[in-house]
Amino acid sequence: MKLQISTSLALYSVLEFAASPGHQVSAAGIAEKYKVSAHHLAKVLRELVRADIIESTRGVGGGYRFCANAKRLTLMDVIELFEDIGGRTGGGRDPGASTDVRRALGVVLAEIDEIAKATFRSITIGTMLKLIARQRRGTGEKTQGPPKRARKG
Repeated sequence: MKLQISTSLALYSVLEFAASPGHQVSAAGIAEKYKVSAHHLAKVLRELVRADIIESTRGVGGGYRFCANAKRLTLMDVIELFEDIGGRTGGGRDPGASTDVRRALGVVLAEIDEIAKATFRSITIGTMLKLIARQRRGTGEKTQGPPKRARKG
């Protein structure tokens, strides 16, 4: 399952806010940390506010604050806000769409998607925060936020 940029930004943001419960976190700081457009991030954050996952405060010292329950909010709860996780589409564009091989492959791919969805439903934001903390201890990293991507090669 490939996630859209908005979905990834939402997950990064939720994890950043949840890592600092009760504190205001600036959108500009997140945009800078993840090297993304502040405008694009603002759209994502508005959706998270509408979903009552974060709340915003305007003015000096304002920002965003996590207001959901990290022990109950799952990765899928966030993903569903930005992804159409229904059935696969685009089969008509596949040159082999009407073949037995393609249909069999479709069954396997659908099963993989269901496993991914079940996994996302089973992992809470609280679990992710523990994983991030464990990875930081292993690398000695002291900054907040999701772990950096491993380099390929």
